[in-house]
Amino acid sequence: MVILAVDLGKVRTGLAVCDKTELMASPLGTVEERNRERLLSKIAELVKERKAEMLVIGLPRNMDGSEGESAENARMFAENLSEICHIPYVMQDERGTTLTAHHFLNTTDTRGKKRKKIVDTVSAVIILEDYLSLRKNEGMNLY
Repeated sequence: MVILAVDLGKVRTGLAVCDKTELMASPLGTVEERNRERLLSKIAELVKERKAEMLVIGLPRNMDGSEGESAENARMFAENLSEICHIPYVMQDERGTTLTAHHFLNTTDTRGKKRKKIVDTVSAVIILEDYLSLRKNEGMNLY
C-alpha cells in the first residue's frame, strides 16, 4: 500500500512516501506554507499524484506522553486531510524524530540553510519508517 507521511510544522511541513511493497520510506520534500487551507490543498495534490492509500501523520506528544496544543492541531489537520483525500489516516508518535533527524544530518555534515530545508523531510521519513516497522512487527494492517 502506498503510504504518505506528514511531519506537520508551523512554517515547513516534511513529507515522505513508501511504495506498494512498504519496504522503504523515501523523502518527498518540504512544503513551506503557513496558510492551513493552502497546505492541505498542496498535500492533497501530492496524495493524488502518488496514489497514496493511507496517511501517517506525526503526533507531537510531550516527552511524558501527554498531548498539548500541537498534538490537537496535528489531529485536526489529519482529520481534514483525510476528509479531503478520502483515505484513512493514523497518528504516529513523533517524539524524538527531530533529534534523530539532526543526528543524521550531523553524520552527513549537512549544515546551514540546506539543513533547515531538509530536517522536516528527514523527520517525515523517520515517522514513516517507524510506522512501517510497527506495521511489519505487528503483522497486520494498523488502521
